[in-house]
Amino acid sequence: MICFPNAKINLGLNIVSRRSDGFHNLETIFYPIKINDALEIIETPKMGFETSGLTIPGNAEDNMCLKAYDLLRKDFTLPNVTIHLHKKIPIGAGLGGGSADAAFFIKLINNKFGLNLSAEALQNYCRMLGADCAFFIENKPLYAFGKGDIFKPTNINLSTYYVALVMPPIHVSTAEAYSGVLPKKPQQSLEKLIKLPITQWQANILNDFEPHIFKAYPQIENIKTELIKAGALFSMMSGSGASVFGIFKSKPDLSFFKLDGCLVFEDL
Repeated sequence: MICFPNAKINLGLNIVSRRSDGFHNLETIFYPIKINDALEIIETPKMGFETSGLTIPGNAEDNMCLKAYDLLRKDFTLPNVTIHLHKKIPIGAGLGGGSADAAFFIKLINNKFGLNLSAEALQNYCRMLGADCAFFIENKPLYAFGKGDIFKPTNINLSTYYVALVMPPIHVSTAEAYSGVLPKKPQQSLEKLIKLPITQWQANILNDFEPHIFKAYPQIENIKTELIKAGALFSMMSGSGASVFGIFKSKPDLSFFKLDGCLVFEDL
Protein backbone atom coordinates (compact mmCIF):
# COMPACT_ATOMS: atom_id res chain seq x y z
CA MET A 1 0.00 0.00 0.00
CA ILE A 2 1.14 3.51 -0.73
CA CYS A 3 0.15 6.98 0.47
CA PHE A 4 1.39 10.52 0.00
CA PRO A 5 1.99 12.45 3.25
CA ASN A 6 1.63 16.20 2.76
CA ALA A 7 3.22 19.18 4.48
CA LYS A 8 1.59 21.97 6.50
CA ILE A 9 2.17 25.65 7.08
CA ASN A 10 1.43 27.69 10.20
CA LEU A 11 -0.85 30.69 9.78
CA GLY A 12 0.50 32.43 12.86
CA LEU A 13 2.26 30.90 15.85
CA ASN A 14 2.20 32.19 19.43
CA ILE A 15 4.36 30.61 22.13
CA VAL A 16 2.11 31.20 25.13
CA SER A 17 3.84 29.62 28.14
CA ARG A 18 6.33 26.98 29.28
CA ARG A 19 4.84 23.75 30.62
CA SER A 20 5.99 21.75 33.62
CA ASP A 21 6.73 18.78 31.31
CA GLY A 22 9.37 20.78 29.41
CA PHE A 23 7.16 21.52 26.41
CA HIS A 24 5.46 24.81 25.55
CA ASN A 25 1.83 25.80 25.27
CA LEU A 26 1.20 27.46 21.93
CA GLU A 27 -1.52 28.44 19.53
CA THR A 28 -1.41 28.22 15.76
CA ILE A 29 -3.45 27.51 12.67
CA PHE A 30 -2.28 24.40 10.83
CA TYR A 31 -3.05 24.50 7.12
CA PRO A 32 -2.24 21.55 4.79
CA ILE A 33 -0.34 22.24 1.57
CA LYS A 34 0.47 20.23 -1.54
CA ILE A 35 4.09 19.23 -1.01
CA ASN A 36 4.09 15.45 -0.68
CA ASP A 37 6.37 12.61 0.30
CA ALA A 38 5.58 9.07 -0.89
CA LEU A 39 5.30 6.27 1.65
CA GLU A 40 4.91 2.58 0.82
CA ILE A 41 4.73 -0.52 3.01
CA ILE A 42 5.11 -4.10 1.83
CA GLU A 43 4.78 -7.17 4.05
CA THR A 44 8.19 -8.92 4.12
CA PRO A 45 9.95 -11.64 6.17
CA LYS A 46 12.18 -9.09 7.90
CA MET A 47 11.73 -5.46 8.87
CA GLY A 48 13.26 -3.04 6.41
CA PHE A 49 13.49 0.70 5.93
CA GLU A 50 14.54 2.34 2.67
CA THR A 51 14.67 5.97 1.60
CA SER A 52 15.08 7.96 -1.59
CA GLY A 53 14.79 11.58 -2.58
CA LEU A 54 16.09 14.13 -0.09
CA THR A 55 18.72 12.90 2.35
CA ILE A 56 17.30 12.30 5.83
CA PRO A 57 19.85 13.18 8.53
CA GLY A 58 20.47 10.96 11.56
CA ASN A 59 20.13 7.23 12.07
CA ALA A 60 17.49 5.33 10.13
CA GLU A 61 16.30 3.55 13.28
CA ASP A 62 15.31 6.93 14.72
CA ASN A 63 12.85 7.60 11.89
CA MET A 64 9.37 8.42 13.15
CA CYS A 65 7.75 5.76 10.97
CA LEU A 66 9.72 3.05 12.73
CA LYS A 67 8.90 4.60 16.10
CA ALA A 68 5.23 4.58 15.12
CA TYR A 69 5.43 0.89 14.20
CA ASP A 70 7.01 0.07 17.55
CA LEU A 71 4.14 1.86 19.30
CA LEU A 72 1.50 -0.08 17.37
CA ARG A 73 3.28 -3.39 17.89
CA LYS A 74 2.94 -2.99 21.65
CA ASP A 75 -0.83 -3.20 21.26
CA PHE A 76 -1.32 -5.30 18.11
CA THR A 77 0.20 -8.39 16.53
CA LEU A 78 1.69 -7.07 13.32
CA PRO A 79 3.89 -8.74 10.70
CA ASN A 80 7.24 -7.42 9.53
CA VAL A 81 7.12 -4.86 6.76
CA THR A 82 9.55 -3.03 4.54
CA ILE A 83 8.97 0.72 4.53
CA HIS A 84 10.03 2.86 1.58
CA LEU A 85 9.97 6.60 2.11
CA HIS A 86 10.58 8.94 -0.81
CA LYS A 87 11.35 12.31 0.72
CA LYS A 88 10.31 15.51 -1.03
CA ILE A 89 9.13 17.68 1.89
CA PRO A 90 12.19 19.75 2.92
CA ILE A 91 13.73 18.92 6.29
CA GLY A 92 14.31 21.62 8.92
CA ALA A 93 11.72 23.73 7.16
CA GLY A 94 8.89 24.06 9.68
CA LEU A 95 6.61 22.03 7.40
CA GLY A 96 5.98 19.03 9.65
CA GLY A 97 7.31 16.48 7.17
CA GLY A 98 8.47 13.92 9.73
CA SER A 99 5.22 14.22 11.67
CA ALA A 100 3.21 13.83 8.46
CA ASP A 101 5.12 10.68 7.54
CA ALA A 102 4.45 9.15 10.97
CA ALA A 103 0.75 10.04 10.97
CA PHE A 104 0.16 8.77 7.44
CA PHE A 105 2.13 5.62 8.29
CA ILE A 106 -0.17 4.95 11.27
CA LYS A 107 -3.21 5.44 9.03
CA LEU A 108 -1.67 3.15 6.42
CA ILE A 109 -1.04 0.38 8.97
CA ASN A 110 -4.56 0.83 10.35
CA ASN A 111 -6.05 0.34 6.89
CA LYS A 112 -3.74 -2.42 5.65
CA PHE A 113 -4.08 -4.65 8.70
CA GLY A 114 -7.66 -3.81 9.65
CA LEU A 115 -6.94 -2.41 13.11
CA ASN A 116 -10.23 -0.44 13.01
CA LEU A 117 -8.83 2.40 15.08
CA SER A 118 -10.98 5.51 15.42
CA ALA A 119 -9.70 8.94 14.46
CA GLU A 120 -9.35 9.74 18.16
CA ALA A 121 -7.29 6.59 18.77
CA LEU A 122 -5.08 7.38 15.77
CA GLN A 123 -4.51 10.89 17.14
CA ASN A 124 -3.58 9.50 20.55
CA TYR A 125 -0.85 7.34 19.01
CA CYS A 126 0.38 10.39 17.11
CA ARG A 127 0.52 12.49 20.28
CA MET A 128 3.13 10.07 21.63
CA LEU A 129 5.39 10.87 18.65
CA GLY A 130 5.31 14.64 18.19
CA ALA A 131 3.35 17.77 19.05
CA ASP A 132 2.06 18.42 15.51
CA CYS A 133 1.75 14.78 14.44
CA ALA A 134 -1.92 14.39 15.43
CA PHE A 135 -2.94 17.20 13.07
CA PHE A 136 -2.30 15.01 10.04
CA ILE A 137 -4.97 12.48 11.02
CA GLU A 138 -7.79 14.88 10.09
CA ASN A 139 -5.42 16.77 7.77
CA LYS A 140 -7.64 19.82 7.36
CA PRO A 141 -7.28 23.43 8.56
CA LEU A 142 -7.42 23.46 12.37
CA TYR A 143 -6.84 25.87 15.22
CA ALA A 144 -4.33 24.12 17.51
CA PHE A 145 -3.46 24.85 21.12
CA GLY A 146 -1.95 23.11 24.14
CA LYS A 147 1.28 21.57 22.84
CA GLY A 148 -0.19 21.97 19.38
CA ASP A 149 -2.11 18.70 19.66
CA ILE A 150 -5.53 19.91 20.81
CA PHE A 151 -7.75 21.14 18.00
CA LYS A 152 -10.78 23.22 17.13
CA PRO A 153 -12.25 23.44 13.63
CA THR A 154 -11.69 26.58 11.61
CA ASN A 155 -13.25 27.61 8.31
CA ILE A 156 -10.05 29.01 6.77
CA ASN A 157 -10.05 28.31 3.03
CA LEU A 158 -7.24 29.57 0.77
CA SER A 159 -8.37 27.73 -2.35
CA THR A 160 -9.12 30.99 -4.18
CA TYR A 161 -5.59 32.30 -3.51
CA TYR A 162 -2.18 31.36 -4.87
CA VAL A 163 0.08 29.98 -2.13
CA ALA A 164 3.83 29.72 -2.77
CA LEU A 165 6.68 28.66 -0.51
CA VAL A 166 10.41 29.34 -0.60
CA MET A 167 12.94 27.12 1.18
CA PRO A 168 16.48 28.52 1.52
CA PRO A 169 19.53 26.24 1.87
CA ILE A 170 19.29 26.57 5.65
CA HIS A 171 18.33 24.00 8.30
CA VAL A 172 16.77 25.31 11.52
CA SER A 173 16.39 22.83 14.38
CA THR A 174 13.38 23.03 16.68
CA ALA A 175 15.69 23.28 19.70
CA GLU A 176 17.48 26.27 18.18
CA ALA A 177 14.18 27.99 17.45
CA TYR A 178 12.82 27.57 20.97
CA SER A 179 16.09 28.71 22.58
CA GLY A 180 15.46 32.29 21.49
CA VAL A 181 11.78 32.60 22.41
CA LEU A 182 10.37 34.21 25.55
CA PRO A 183 6.85 32.79 26.02
CA LYS A 184 4.09 35.33 26.51
CA LYS A 185 0.32 35.39 26.32
CA PRO A 186 -0.80 37.30 23.19
CA GLN A 187 -3.01 40.36 23.55
CA GLN A 188 -5.52 38.76 21.21
CA SER A 189 -5.97 35.09 20.48
CA LEU A 190 -5.03 33.88 17.03
CA GLU A 191 -8.41 32.14 16.93
CA LYS A 192 -9.98 35.62 16.69
CA LEU A 193 -7.31 37.30 14.57
CA ILE A 194 -7.56 34.70 11.81
CA LYS A 195 -11.16 35.83 11.22
CA LEU A 196 -9.91 39.24 10.05
CA PRO A 197 -9.78 39.88 6.29
CA ILE A 198 -6.60 38.42 4.83
CA THR A 199 -5.45 41.95 3.94
CA GLN A 200 -5.17 42.63 7.70
CA TRP A 201 -3.25 39.48 8.63
CA GLN A 202 0.21 40.91 7.99
CA ALA A 203 -0.26 43.71 10.51
CA ASN A 204 -1.85 41.55 13.20
CA ILE A 205 -0.73 37.91 13.00
CA LEU A 206 2.73 36.94 14.26
CA ASN A 207 5.10 34.01 14.39
CA ASP A 208 6.99 34.28 17.67
CA PHE A 209 9.97 32.41 16.22
CA GLU A 210 10.65 35.02 13.54
CA PRO A 211 12.60 37.71 15.49
CA HIS A 212 15.18 35.25 16.82
CA ILE A 213 15.49 33.23 13.61
CA PHE A 214 15.64 36.32 11.39
CA LYS A 215 18.48 37.70 13.50
CA ALA A 216 20.41 34.44 13.17
CA TYR A 217 19.60 33.94 9.47
CA PRO A 218 19.02 37.25 7.62
CA GLN A 219 18.38 35.37 4.37
CA ILE A 220 15.13 34.03 5.80
CA GLU A 221 13.94 37.53 6.69
CA ASN A 222 14.93 38.73 3.22
CA ILE A 223 12.77 36.03 1.64
CA LYS A 224 9.75 37.29 3.57
CA THR A 225 10.52 40.87 2.50
CA GLU A 226 10.85 39.85 -1.15
CA LEU A 227 7.61 37.84 -1.10
CA ILE A 228 5.75 40.90 0.17
CA LYS A 229 7.43 43.04 -2.51
CA ALA A 230 6.29 40.46 -5.08
CA GLY A 231 2.70 41.08 -4.03
CA ALA A 232 2.00 38.67 -1.18
CA LEU A 233 -1.06 39.66 0.82
CA PHE A 234 0.43 37.73 3.73
CA SER A 235 3.87 36.21 4.21
CA MET A 236 5.31 34.38 7.20
CA MET A 237 7.93 31.86 8.19
CA SER A 238 6.29 28.49 8.70
CA GLY A 239 6.66 26.99 12.16
CA SER A 240 10.24 27.18 13.41
CA GLY A 241 11.57 27.78 9.88
CA ALA A 242 13.42 27.91 7.61
CA SER A 243 10.73 27.97 4.91
CA VAL A 244 8.66 31.09 4.20
CA PHE A 245 5.31 31.15 2.42
CA GLY A 246 3.38 33.87 0.67
CA ILE A 247 -0.33 34.11 -0.13
CA PHE A 248 -1.08 35.93 -3.39
CA LYS A 249 -4.15 36.91 -5.39
CA SER A 250 -2.53 35.51 -8.53
CA LYS A 251 0.64 33.73 -9.62
CA PRO A 252 3.78 35.82 -8.95
CA ASP A 253 7.18 35.57 -10.63
CA LEU A 254 9.45 34.00 -8.01
CA SER A 255 12.13 32.68 -10.36
CA PHE A 256 14.77 35.03 -8.86
CA PHE A 257 14.76 33.02 -5.61
CA LYS A 258 16.26 30.05 -7.43
CA LEU A 259 19.37 32.11 -8.16
CA ASP A 260 20.02 32.19 -4.40
CA GLY A 261 19.93 28.39 -4.15
CA CYS A 262 16.38 28.31 -2.78
CA LEU A 263 13.74 25.71 -3.54
CA VAL A 264 10.50 27.28 -4.79
CA PHE A 265 7.17 25.47 -4.45
CA GLU A 266 4.25 27.07 -6.26
CA ASP A 267 0.47 26.75 -6.34
CA LEU A 268 0.11 24.99 -3.00
